[in-house]
Amino acid sequence: MPVRGQITLFHVRGIRVSVDYSWFFVLFLVIVWMSGSYEDALGPGTSSSAAYALAVASALAFFGSILLHELGHALVSVRNGIEISDVSLWMFGGVTRMARDSDSPGTEFKIAVAGPLVTLAIAAACIAIGAALAGGHDFRRAAELNADPGTSGLLALVAWVATMNLFVLALNLIPAYPLDGGRIARAIAWRITGDRNRATRAAAGLGRFFSYLFIAAGILLLLTVDPIGGIWLALIGWILGQSARGALLQTEVASRISGIHVRDIMDDEPVAIPKDATVEQALDEFFLRYRWPWFPVVDAAQRFLGLIDRSSADAVPEASRGARRVEEVFAPDASGSLRVRADAPLEDILGNESLRRLGALVAVDPDGRIRGVVTADQVSRALRSALERA
Repeated sequence: MPVRGQITLFHVRGIRVSVDYSWFFVLFLVIVWMSGSYEDALGPGTSSSAAYALAVASALAFFGSILLHELGHALVSVRNGIEISDVSLWMFGGVTRMARDSDSPGTEFKIAVAGPLVTLAIAAACIAIGAALAGGHDFRRAAELNADPGTSGLLALVAWVATMNLFVLALNLIPAYPLDGGRIARAIAWRITGDRNRATRAAAGLGRFFSYLFIAAGILLLLTVDPIGGIWLALIGWILGQSARGALLQTEVASRISGIHVRDIMDDEPVAIPKDATVEQALDEFFLRYRWPWFPVVDAAQRFLGLIDRSSADAVPEASRGARRVEEVFAPDASGSLRVRADAPLEDILGNESLRRLGALVAVDPDGRIRGVVTADQVSRALRSALERA
């Protein structure tokens, strides 16, 4: 998986889109490879600068397709109430990081299938455009970048992008977790068995099988006809195997903490600031007294509204603090990412991005009333205790 050395590109509906540094290496390789291929395919009359421009456009279009694929997963996740930490491009494609796992097989299936559907739509659109551009020329030859003096640069570009998207679609539909096909298989197994952990074990087992298959095929290619392709395929197999192994370990941990809920480990006497308190009261009676970096904000019925941190309170001019209310400066929890149900299984918050970032989550009842605070330390202690008992 990509490391945390990333550059933020932009945000889409609050989702951070970034690129890992390894992405630039692959972008360079694709441009170099495609430049030579376009020169060969379009004939001796093609200038090096024109071939280079087509190569750059092809590389950006391909990675743009990968980004749209990942955004398909991300937007469906958000629609199903799962916060997205970020979408990242790296040397082996794209990764969508979810703050938590799916809560039902139906949700898992919808999220998993969203990316392949986007890729299929892109491939279909490119094929339709290519067919219109091809005229009397061979679309397949253009897609393979075979020499054909009648092929235009635009046709070759569109045909190649269509081909690469079909390849990505086929690869992602292999039933090997954590590929999309493996997640689809997991959702089906989950629906049949009713057991998420059992379904994950089965899907991860398929992932490890295909990882061995990819590595073996990569070694065969390395020793025979395509050394570069063989190395690439073997690396994909190795990463797939590591991801599947990680999923198995996570499932093992989840099975050992089965039956433990947030309410079992949380602090059930939370300190919260009323929304109608003044900023001066918040500073004097809460921040200076408890020395915590943030506090939950609640209404008169003790419903959780969001958080106020020390920097937001300090930013209010001292002369205005007696008149300004907390409700004017706090950060509302519009997405629900800062809270967790007190009756939720502990495994639902493992890997939660907000828990990692803030160090705690607010536990609420079904009506949204605050019932406690669960900290990262409490989760760690519960995990250690469960593993020691096992």
